[in-house]
Amino acid sequence: MSTHAKRERLLLADLLEMVGPEAQTLCEGWKTRDLAAHVVVRERRLDAAGGILLGALKDRLERVQAEFASKPYEELIQLIRTGPPRMSPYGIKQLDEAANTVEFYVHGEDVRRAQPDWTPRELDRVFEDALWSRLEKAARLLGRKAPVGVVLRRTDGQTAVARRGAPVVTVTGEPGELTMFAFGRQDVARVELEGDKDAIARLHEAEAFGM
Repeated sequence: MSTHAKRERLLLADLLEMVGPEAQTLCEGWKTRDLAAHVVVRERRLDAAGGILLGALKDRLERVQAEFASKPYEELIQLIRTGPPRMSPYGIKQLDEAANTVEFYVHGEDVRRAQPDWTPRELDRVFEDALWSRLEKAARLLGRKAPVGVVLRRTDGQTAVARRGAPVVTVTGEPGELTMFAFGRQDVARVELEGDKDAIARLHEAEAFGM
């Protein structure tokens, strides 16, 4: 049975293949080749992937990622498509779904929205609910450094508190757009911000959201 993570993985691979290795992405300093290398290293080189979160391993991560980025682009795309190696924890369906659904969705949009002629992707309700469920669980972590109170609100009225405090900015949008906002892609997220003007400006300037 297919999962959201598997579908997003294949969509990301298709996007990377379509735009080529030197296309822009929303990840600062990364072309598509670099983003592809990041995805492969994250699930195939756990000895280096810890540098994504741990500063002490950052140099090792950058070195290993550069090595993978130098590989043929077609090879990187094929490694993404085929998924993690047999003994990888990401090979466990539940972990793959929990760790990669949002990861692959956001990186797919990093490719899509960086292109000059990009068009919005329509998400089905089941997938929107899956994104919202994950966003609810991660909201406090993602918003922990925000300089103001932040509430994320779906267009159907459901809310998640990302940070308590005053003044409060309410960010309203569909789950996919709220996910992009919460993961640091505020400039391209199609959301509406309500609240004190100074608070909204502080939230934008702080760039506090995201992992």
